[in-house]
Amino acid sequence: MAAINLDAIVTHIAHDLANRSDRGKVADYIPELAGINPNQFGIAIIDYDGNVHAAGDADVPFSIQSISKVFTLTLALGIVGDRLWRRVGREPSGNPFNSIVQLERERGVPRNPFINAGAIAVTDVLVTGHQPREALGQILRFIQFLADDPTITIDKAVAESEKRTGFRNTALANYMKSFGVVENDVDFTLGVYFHHCAIAMSCRQLAMAGRYLAHSGRHPATDLSVVSAERARRINALMLTCGHYDGSGEFAYRVGLPGKSGVGGGIIAIAPGKASIAVWAPGLDRSGNSHLGRIALEMLTRSTGWSIFGT
Repeated sequence: MAAINLDAIVTHIAHDLANRSDRGKVADYIPELAGINPNQFGIAIIDYDGNVHAAGDADVPFSIQSISKVFTLTLALGIVGDRLWRRVGREPSGNPFNSIVQLERERGVPRNPFINAGAIAVTDVLVTGHQPREALGQILRFIQFLADDPTITIDKAVAESEKRTGFRNTALANYMKSFGVVENDVDFTLGVYFHHCAIAMSCRQLAMAGRYLAHSGRHPATDLSVVSAERARRINALMLTCGHYDGSGEFAYRVGLPGKSGVGGGIIAIAPGKASIAVWAPGLDRSGNSHLGRIALEMLTRSTGWSIFGT
């Protein structure tokens, strides 16, 4: 079998998408994100041997938003294990990421950890026994460790922007509090949630941080176990079925990789045993996922045959 030339593939993808006019719409409901230039695009692949293949704006930091939910889920599972699933489900939602309708019907238990309500419940687990600043520091240090990069920081302007306009997230948290799903002070939990969503990373940093999910739960630079191989497989499964909100089925159909999107325009995708991938294009589709990011990953899996469903 001929070797895959990943450098040529990412260069081709970046060049092809630079000329696209259908770029989606930036997330203007968060004021700090509304002014992002929609013409930017980055892609980075860290292959199994640790080689970096990057093109476009791969080193430009952006707000990772809901991609942080992959890392908070990993941390929460490490703290409480499968007891987490008493407070959060594992099923696709089929509804928008900030919907309250399903939450009401299911007595305050979020459908999965990647919709907003689910991620708030997961964040509440991390807040328990800590001051908000301590919980947030734990999350940030964990991501820095995964990416092997202590320079990763929180964009405080984005965090404050989300806090000022996060009325629906506040409603979700208070509704879950009424059922005991959120146990801590709502303002504490939401403060940590808004701030970890406002972590800024580049495609290169994000692809580095995702390597443990491509390496059966191990950090490839240190060979330390981040999670068990079974848990890494299950996190990947949740990313495949729930990682793109009500667009998760379309993403699985077209791309065929576990992935998690954020309304900042980023997507992390995992080719188990092969690579960790990050793409960024700020314009979103109707489901709140990066429009060109999904197209780029579809082009990638077609070129490489990396879809978990076969070539």
